[in-house]
Amino acid sequence: MARPAPPVTPMCPPNSNSNTTHPLSLLPKCTSLRELKQLQAFAIKTHLHSDLSVLTKFINFCTLNPTTTSMQHAHHLFDQIPQQDIVLFNTMARGYARTDTPLLAFTLFTQILFSGLFPDDYTFPSLLKACASCKALEEGRQLHCLAIKLGLSENVYVCPTLINMYTACNEMDCARRVFDKIWEPCVVTYNAMITGYARGSRPNEALSLFRELQARNLKPTDVTMLSVLSSCALLGALDLGKWMHEYVKKNGFNRFVKVNTALIDMYAKCGSLDDAVCVFENMAVRDTQAWSAMIMAYAIHGHGLKAVSLFKEMRKAGTEPDEITFLGLLYACSHTGLVEEGFEYFYGMRDKYGVIPGIKHYGCMVDLLGRAGRLEEAYEFIVGLPIRPTPILWRTLLSACGSHGNVELGKRVIEQIFELDDSHGGDYIILSNLCARAGRWEDVNFVRKLMNERGVVKIPGCSSVEVNNVVHEFFSGDGVHSVSTKLHQALDELVKELKLVGYVPDTSLVFHADMEDEEKEGTLRYHSEKLAITFGLLNTPPGTTIRVVKNLRVCGDCHSAAKLISLIFDRQIILRDVQRFHHFKDGKCSCEDYW
Repeated sequence: MARPAPPVTPMCPPNSNSNTTHPLSLLPKCTSLRELKQLQAFAIKTHLHSDLSVLTKFINFCTLNPTTTSMQHAHHLFDQIPQQDIVLFNTMARGYARTDTPLLAFTLFTQILFSGLFPDDYTFPSLLKACASCKALEEGRQLHCLAIKLGLSENVYVCPTLINMYTACNEMDCARRVFDKIWEPCVVTYNAMITGYARGSRPNEALSLFRELQARNLKPTDVTMLSVLSSCALLGALDLGKWMHEYVKKNGFNRFVKVNTALIDMYAKCGSLDDAVCVFENMAVRDTQAWSAMIMAYAIHGHGLKAVSLFKEMRKAGTEPDEITFLGLLYACSHTGLVEEGFEYFYGMRDKYGVIPGIKHYGCMVDLLGRAGRLEEAYEFIVGLPIRPTPILWRTLLSACGSHGNVELGKRVIEQIFELDDSHGGDYIILSNLCARAGRWEDVNFVRKLMNERGVVKIPGCSSVEVNNVVHEFFSGDGVHSVSTKLHQALDELVKELKLVGYVPDTSLVFHADMEDEEKEGTLRYHSEKLAITFGLLNTPPGTTIRVVKNLRVCGDCHSAAKLISLIFDRQIILRDVQRFHHFKDGKCSCEDYW
């Protein structure tokens, strides 16, 4: 039978010389759990181990920078207290919420509920953060119900974490309903909803809420600016991003390193590498994230050697790299054909810097090998990974098979993909096109039949272009846009001009055996990126840079057309597709056709 816990006693320090430092006063100087246990041993020897204030201090230390081991010890200490209170539980819950096992907080929560304690407005934020970190929607909903029962659902501390929990679980509509029920939301609540929209790739809603926040005369914080700049980056809206940069400077947010880092990321993703470089060079303080953002900026714009050079500068500055730094380096090597250098960074990140590769790093290595045509090596690389390959890894290799025309390996790869996920339309399209290019029409028909049977649909190509602070979207074959008829006529005329300087539509990219070349040419002509570029030519002054964002990989025919358009009209065209940036100028592309 377990011994009952000793009664909690008031702290009475032993007799000692007034000039002698009491050992428990050293607690703030503890740097490890081992040191804490030494103080705990002293407390046991001096009969202070059951003192509530001492136990509270020990638990606070364990939860300050929590690890699995420190939280286990904190839980052990918590269980020694015969009359636990909600304040101490809140400390425990806050600690668990920041570990890899956040739901253990609920085991403890059940325990204190059975003991008759009631949660307060500080209890729910920690528990809801725990739900958000592991996407425990059901537990989050139960907490929401309990908060309503206790009259805390509109509490200033509870509401933002409720919104955050729902957005983390991809329940944006639930989060918005919580937000809309608040009579006068504060800036923290706005931040929770704006951040949720930005992370959920709904930038328009995020920016709309930011305007609403301003209309209410609420002062945004640096957290607000991070999400707003992220939304500008998602839209590729450079003019809006520049306006936000001025707002940042005017309101003093540029004193925050993270906001400057977000500006670098925004400018890079909006296609203005020069502005990104300018922000970086003007930063008084640069942390790992800032260096990494700039390295990634060079990488996605095809400046692999500059990315590598900047990494060397980073090391000279004494800044330690992290997983994002190496992601940028591997991406840079992949998109500039630096295969051997890529392998050097990949193996060096663990061996030299102690950074463990993640799924994105593995994906970059597959892409690196795939682009270089080393497809079998890429296949063996995936098979030999220490983790179970994800569909994205196999899809990266499938895309490379499509680019290099390797039908047999493509078939083997898609079998691996279908074992994990058979609902992605792009997989079927790549294999179908691959087979069609090889003249294997029976295989093409089989793949298309499979798509129909499984109800899989093709994702339509969509491109956007920003003109006068308004983002205009176009879909391949678009006939819905309000200026569509005029736009199609302009595009028809544009293609005639292109043909005069040598443009030949690459109808081999349209894989329909029953289509005539003229019909195939029509299909290619109204691709979304051509529509967006034409709209930009019609609605911007001569010499203005045209910036286009596409949701898929740019097709080879549109790539060739964009090069000629940049030459004929003396325009720079910056096209961001799902993989990288293409800078078209004077008839050339920054990717040098290695994409």
